[in-house]
Amino acid sequence: MAEDGKIKSVHLMVEGRVQAVGFRYFTWQTAQSFDITGWVRNREDGSVEIAAEGAADHVDHFVQSIKKGSTFSRVKHVDVHEYDHAEHYASFDILNSI
Repeated sequence: MAEDGKIKSVHLMVEGRVQAVGFRYFTWQTAQSFDITGWVRNREDGSVEIAAEGAADHVDHFVQSIKKGSTFSRVKHVDVHEYDHAEHYASFDILNSI
């Protein structure tokens, strides 16, 4: 985490061709590479929802990677909401779809 103990916490809603293309696994891999904790899940409306926490610069790089998407996905829009508090997740998990 950040040296000063500050954790950046964001919630993302990703729209586009992001289901049935390995996007959750791509998100998990990306989170691992930036030392991000949180979760990712598919939503019934075809979007992908992500909660992510980590050092501010790591979270910023993570969000940029999500906006670019994976090889097989086509990200059209990412809604980013930053929270004032952190959940302090222990890992980054792929959750069941809702």
